[in-house]
Amino acid sequence: MASYGPEPCLRYHNKVVIVTGGTKGIGEAIVRVFVSNGASVVFCSTEETASDLEAELKSFGTGAAIYVSCDVRKEEEIKRLIDKTMNKYGKIDCLINNAGWHPPEQIIDNTSAQEFQDLLTLNLIGYFLTAKGAVTAMTKAMSVDESQYNVRVNSISPGNIWTPMWEELSRQSADPDAMVLGGKDAQLLGRMGTPEECANAALFLAAEGTFCTGIDILLTGGAELNYANKNQQKTRSSIYD
Repeated sequence: MASYGPEPCLRYHNKVVIVTGGTKGIGEAIVRVFVSNGASVVFCSTEETASDLEAELKSFGTGAAIYVSCDVRKEEEIKRLIDKTMNKYGKIDCLINNAGWHPPEQIIDNTSAQEFQDLLTLNLIGYFLTAKGAVTAMTKAMSVDESQYNVRVNSISPGNIWTPMWEELSRQSADPDAMVLGGKDAQLLGRMGTPEECANAALFLAAEGTFCTGIDILLTGGAELNYANKNQQKTRSSIYD
């Protein structure tokens, strides 16, 4: 019997996706999920090469993966990333601007103006240059401006997600175990999120959330609700145990 269209399990078949910061943590999980769902993914970071990850992704047999070294703080490198994608595939269906960084704990008196400028450049200006608003106000404004081109702009705000960056920050703290426990207890669900959960949210917005624009998905496990220790799992256990 003849087969028409993509396999049912491939939720982003034959689509072209760019993922910044795609070699670690949430970004790597996003790349994996989109490739496994049939997308051709161009992913980048500031590393010189990501040959091992690129080879592994190509072995999935569903989609494709190409790595490009790119510093999203530099406009000329972003243009090169876009040009390489267009030259290879002739279109871009989805851009996931994931690149970002969180500094280690330090008081403001120990933070130089240059360190603060570098943080803004990566976490804010880099988003602006690649047309994705991690800041919700920018997301809403850009969704209005870009709607004339039938382009949707949405954002995801992750809470505490257990990534290599989180692990590294905890190791640098005075009490790593206490910091990790605090990170878990900050959510109503009593745990941190996973990179795969972030990736699935991104895939939903790209593949199924086609009537969503200008929205921000709070991927926080309820961290913005309640006060102080929010872990309801511990509360429930203490009541019923």
